[in-house]
Amino acid sequence: MHSKIKEDCGVFGIYGHKDAARLTYLGLYALQHRGQESSGIAVFNKREIRCHRGMGLVSDIFNEENLKPLKGDMAIGHVRYSTTGPSIIKNAQPFLVEYSDGFVAVAHNGNLINTHSLRERLEKKGTIFQSSMDSEVIVHLLAREKGNFKKRLLSALKSIKGAFSLAILTQDQMVAARDPYGFRPLSIGRLDGAYVIASESCAFDLIQAEYIREVEPGEVLFINKRGLQSVKPFRKVAPAKCIFEFIYFSRPDSRMCGSSVYEVRKELGRQLAREHPVDADLVLPIPDSGNCAALGFAQESGIPFEMGIIRNHYIGRTFIQPSQKIRNLGVKIKLNPVREVVKGKKVVIVEDSIVRGTTSRVRMKTLREAGAREVHMRVSCPPLVSPCFFGIDFPTKEELIASSHSIEKIRRFIGLNSLAYLSIERMLEAMPVDKKSFCTACFTGNYPLRVERKRAKQRRMGWSRQ
Repeated sequence: MHSKIKEDCGVFGIYGHKDAARLTYLGLYALQHRGQESSGIAVFNKREIRCHRGMGLVSDIFNEENLKPLKGDMAIGHVRYSTTGPSIIKNAQPFLVEYSDGFVAVAHNGNLINTHSLRERLEKKGTIFQSSMDSEVIVHLLAREKGNFKKRLLSALKSIKGAFSLAILTQDQMVAARDPYGFRPLSIGRLDGAYVIASESCAFDLIQAEYIREVEPGEVLFINKRGLQSVKPFRKVAPAKCIFEFIYFSRPDSRMCGSSVYEVRKELGRQLAREHPVDADLVLPIPDSGNCAALGFAQESGIPFEMGIIRNHYIGRTFIQPSQKIRNLGVKIKLNPVREVVKGKKVVIVEDSIVRGTTSRVRMKTLREAGAREVHMRVSCPPLVSPCFFGIDFPTKEELIASSHSIEKIRRFIGLNSLAYLSIERMLEAMPVDKKSFCTACFTGNYPLRVERKRAKQRRMGWSRQ
C-alpha cells in the first residue's frame, strides 16, 4: 500500500522527423515523473511498426542497441504507472496490433469507466484479449468497425466513456485524441517542421520544440502528409479537467490551461497562508511536490522559507520492506530533516496532500526527534474523501483518512500542533481558468459522469487501474 497518490501515465508522439525514436526517448525522459513502472516506443519503419517495451525507467529500458532498429520518421511512446491491470510486461504500452487494414499502435493516459461492459460485449463476439488494459478495448473496437481508418477510430472513440488522452500511430499518420471532458492533459507543438504531441509541455522544452497549444477537450487531431486536421466528433459537455495536475502531478516547469504550473502552485500557497495563518519561525516544504506552495506560503506570510527537509533522489522503487519497522525506515531514507535548521524552532510544514496519513505521521515524529519545538502543517488542497476513476491511483474511499476522520482526529493521529487544509473555494480561486472547468470529485464525491457499478466495486476493493 502506498501513502502518496501515484502518478498516472504519460504519452509522447512525433510525426515527420528523421530522429523520431530518439526524440521520443527524450520526450519520455521528460515525462518520467508520470510513470516509472514501464515504458515503450513504437516507430513506423517502411512496411511495419516496430516496438520496444520494457519494465522500469526509460533510461534502464532504452540504449543504443535497441534504439538503433527503431528507424522511421514517426513514433509514439508511453511511460506507465499501472492504474488498470497489474504491472507486468504484457500490460506495457504502446499497445500494438495488426488487423485487416494494417498496423496500429496506441498509447493511453487515462481510465475508461465502461471497460467491463465493453469487454463482455466484445468477448461474446469472439474477441480474445491479450492484456488487462483499458487501452486494448479501444484497439478491438477499432478493428471491428467498418469503413476507413478515420471512420473506424471515431466510431470506436464514441463508444468509450471516461478519461483518455491518446497517441495513435498507423502506417501513414499519427493521431492525438482527448476525451470530451479533458480529464487528462495533452498538448501539441512543432519541431523543425515536425508535429509533436505530449502529456506535458516540459517534454517540448527538452527537445526544443515550440509549444503551440493544448489539444482541446473532445478534439481528435489527424496528423499526416497533408498536414493537421482537427475533428470534434463528441457531444459537447462541460469540461472537467483534473485539478490534481496543478496541485501535484505535472512538473512545475510545464504549462497547462495557458498558465505556469509553478505559478499556480505558488498561488495555492499564498491562498493557504491567507486562509490559515500560523505563528511559526520557519516554512518547510515536503520536497519536491510541496516546494512551490511552500514558497508562496512563505512570501505571503513573511515567515522565512528553509529547505529543512532533504530528499534523497536515488531511491529505487523496489526497496525491500520486510517489516513495518523497515517500512518506516524507508520514509527516512527518502526524506531527512536538517537538525541544525529545525532544532528549537516552530516550523510549519507545507504539504500538497494527505492520503492515509501514515507517512506524514512518521515524518512529523522524525522532525520532533530532530529538535523541532512545534510542528504545524498546512495542506495546499482540501481533504481527499473520494477515489478517482479517471486515471489517478487514489486509494479506496476506506483508505483515505479524511473520508472517515475529522481534521482534529487527523491532527492527533499525525502528531501535529495544528493542521489546516485549503478550502475548495480558495483552491479554485488559485486556478488560472474558470473554476467550473475542473473535476473536484476527489474532494466532494460529485463525479462529472456516472461510473459503472462493476468499476466502482473494483475500486472499493482496491483493484488497481490502467
